[in-house]
Formats: sequence, structure tokens, C-alpha cells
Amino acid sequence: MTVTIDWISFLQVFVVALTGALLVVGFYAIAVRLLVRGGKVPVVAPAEFTDAIAIISEKERAKAAKAAARAAKKSPLTDGQKLVARIGAYISFALCGLAVLGGLILIVIQ
Repeated sequence: MTVTIDWISFLQVFVVALTGALLVVGFYAIAVRLLVRGGKVPVVAPAEFTDAIAIISEKERAKAAKAAARAAKKSPLTDGQKLVARIGAYISFALCGLAVLGGLILIVIQ
């Protein structure tokens, strides 16, 4: 019994997987960057775990909210520039989603 490997197919899968990963991560990073420049800082409130993993105090929660508000006020852009940055961020998030959908379609079709 002999096992043969189709190296061309292996290379195709590798290139498609690498390209897909780069597209998704790249579009997501660009979107988050534009979102921050647009004044919409994506701050996630610290989670409170009851399993004794970590418990966030009200003081720490208020501090995180203050930091997010300060970061949103620091943008030197005009309102029009902020709007363009936010629209660019939403477009980039959409492109990220399309890259994921394209990968799923490739999986289903093949």
C-alpha cells in the first residue's frame, strides 16, 4: 500500500488559507483602527466572574468607563473626518465578513 500526496493541492489549500487569514485579520485591524479614529472607542466593560476567577470592583469599572470617555474626546479630527472614518470602519468590517463568507462558500462548494 502506497500513500501519495498531491502537493499541488496541498499548496493551493495553504495559499488560500493564508490569504483568507490575512484578509480577515487585516480588514478587522483596519476597521478597529478607523473606529478609534472616528471617536467610537470599542471598550468592553470588564466582566465579573462569580467563579472566583476575577471579580471586578465598581471602582475599576468606573475607571474603565472614564478612560473610554477620555479616549473618545482626544480625537483631533473634525466631525466630517470622524464620519468618514466610521464609514470606512463599517465598510472594512463588512469586507471582513465577506472574506469569511467567501471562505465558507469555498468549503461548501469544494
